[in-house]
This record gives sequence, structure tokens and C-alpha cells, in this order.
Amino acid sequence: MATATALRPSKQLPPPNSDFFQFADLLGDEERAIVKKVRTYMETKVQPIINKHWAADTFPFELLPSYKELNIAGIGINGYGCPGGSPLLVALVALEIARTDVSFCTFHGVHTGLAMESIYLAGTEEQKQKWLPPMARMEKVGCFALTEPLVGSGAGAGLLTTAKRDGDTWILNGQKRWIGNAPWCDISIVWARDVADNQVKGFIVENKTTPGFSVEKIENKIALKVVQNGQITMTDCRVPDSNRLQGGKGTFRDPALVLRGTRHGVGWEITGGQMGAYEHALKYAQERLQFGKPIASFQLIQELLAKMLGNIVACQSMLARAVQLEAAGKLTDAQAAIVKAFCTSKARETVAWAREVLGGNGIVVDYNVARFFADTEAIYSYEGTYQMQNLIVGKAITGFSAFV
Repeated sequence: MATATALRPSKQLPPPNSDFFQFADLLGDEERAIVKKVRTYMETKVQPIINKHWAADTFPFELLPSYKELNIAGIGINGYGCPGGSPLLVALVALEIARTDVSFCTFHGVHTGLAMESIYLAGTEEQKQKWLPPMARMEKVGCFALTEPLVGSGAGAGLLTTAKRDGDTWILNGQKRWIGNAPWCDISIVWARDVADNQVKGFIVENKTTPGFSVEKIENKIALKVVQNGQITMTDCRVPDSNRLQGGKGTFRDPALVLRGTRHGVGWEITGGQMGAYEHALKYAQERLQFGKPIASFQLIQELLAKMLGNIVACQSMLARAVQLEAAGKLTDAQAAIVKAFCTSKARETVAWAREVLGGNGIVVDYNVARFFADTEAIYSYEGTYQMQNLIVGKAITGFSAFV
């Protein structure tokens, strides 16, 4: 990482700490040790190379063996070779990953929170036994294919990808876009509209062995550059009926149930990104000298840092309560939606202030804050846009649907 062009002040300064209200202390000793292990891994293995990969728009495949050893793929899922863990542990692990890099957290979240959870929540017992253990061992990496080139927010009723039954197989046709991990992963959870009953159904598609299945990497992104996004094209892809997710409702409620949890999870992810931006900005301000003293001693800089921390604590507090509701089985779609909307909107403020603290260096990737600044824009829109989340909340609180 580049350093400020000034000597470190001689005074012993407090280290940057964005867990100002000590949320990690809510965990027991064993789970807190897991969070600490993840933080150490991210700081020692990921941080030294992540800016290079972000600038080059490449994924750090060299990290996959060591990531596997963390044993966090499938975290929160009990059984099937998965590590299990409390909802708060799942959340704080995502927080720690995103604190170093939001793109790497997106890779983790797509595999664990979207692909594996889809099978866990909507699959049969046989499907869980077959697919979840190798995914937990990272022998198979997954993605979640819902969004389409012409269908984003309207996925509930307007999917253009079709599924047609033909004996004991299904024929899939259509395209999916913005699918994280798709250019290189092994299996895709594809959601398609059954032409017979017009219901949305999920299918486990084996990317590398299914004829008619192809992926084109999306190039020239300005955000989330480390996670690889793809556009999937399916032309008469034949999928056995045994790969149709049959343990759920067989309607859009299946992916919606998965998204309820991951929207809440995105709140933790983007809050981790806020924490990373804040900590880098604070460290920079403590070291950067202007007019003969550290800029962290200036009133206007301290005001920005205090506002950033206030945003972070507010998001952490909302998320902590959401975790309690999730653990009790009471988290609603509207509650998950307001979490995602609030946390991503506050993150936009936080990362902009962090960039402001760094001045010109705030647009240089070497100083890290620029990466968080750009990545936040993508998360503001994905997993349901800010506007759509607010309409979900609006329907819940007024009793009227404003959806077209």
C-alpha cells in the first residue's frame, strides 16, 4: 500500500477501530475466534494483492486453496459438510471480508449465500446431499442466475428465460446477465419461467458439461472489478429433472426467500466496506502532514471522520437487530429491504467522505479508498435497487402497492 508522504507523528495514536460499539463481543469465544481468523487472513493474504487484481480486472485464483482452508464456504448451513454457525457469525464473517475487499466478499456471498442457500432452502434432501458437500469443500463453485439483460427489478413476473419439460429433462432457453462467478464457476442456479404453468422454477446447471451453455465475461466495469461477472446464454440446454429444485414451492417465492437473507447480508457487506474506507481514511489522516501537523488534528477532518463512524454504527445497530429477528425466524421482506436500502445509502456518504479526506490520493487505487468508493456504487444497485427496496417497505407500511 502506498503511504502518505510524511513522517508518522511521534505521539502514540489510537489504531483505527470501526467496531466502536464492540459488536464482535456479542459472539461466544469460539465464533469470535473464527472472525479473528478471517480478519487475519484478509489482512495478510488478500490485502497485499487485491489492488493489483482490482486494477487489472482479474480474480485472485491463487487464493482459492487458502480460502478453502478457512472452512467458511457454506457458513451458517448446518450439516452436509458445511461449518454451520449462528446468523451473527455469518454476518460478521461477511463484514470482515468486505472490510478488506467488497469484491472478494461478493464472490464469497454468491457462492455461499446465493448458490448454496438456494439448494439448501429449495432443494430436495437428495440434492442437498449431492451438491452441498463438494461446494463446502470448494470442489464446486456456484453462481446464482436470476437477472437478465432485459429483466432486472421485474424478475418476479417478467423472466424471459424459459423452461420446457420434455420427458425426464427440461430445455432451457434465454440469457442471464451480471452473474457473479459465472465466467469460471462450476454450477449455476438458473431461474426460469416454466412455459406450462408460467411459474418460476430453479435448476442446477453444470456449466462446463451442458451443451448449449456459454458465458461471456462482462468487461470494462468500474466497480466490483475483482469478482468476475458474466452474461450467460442458454440455447436448448437440456437439464435432467433431478436437477430441478423440487424442495421449495416451485414459484418465485423460492428465489425471493433466498434474496430476503442475502439482502440483509448485503447490508453487512456494504457496512464492512464502510469500515474499510473509514479505517484507511483515519490512518491516512493520522499520518498526513499539512501546515506542519497531521490533518487528523483539523476540525473539519475530525467532523468527517465522526460522521463516517456515526453512519457505520447506525448500520451496525440496525443489522444487529435484523440478525436477532432472523435467528428468531421473524425477519420479513420489508425489514430486509429497509436494511439493504439504508445501509447502502449511508455507505455512499461514508465512502465519499473517506475519499474527501484523502484529497487527490482518494482517486488512486494504491490508497485503497478509491476501491471502496467505486465498489459501493455497484452494491447500491445489486440485490434489488435502492428504489425497489423502498417500494417493498412502502407497501408494508401503507398497505398499498406502488409497483407497476
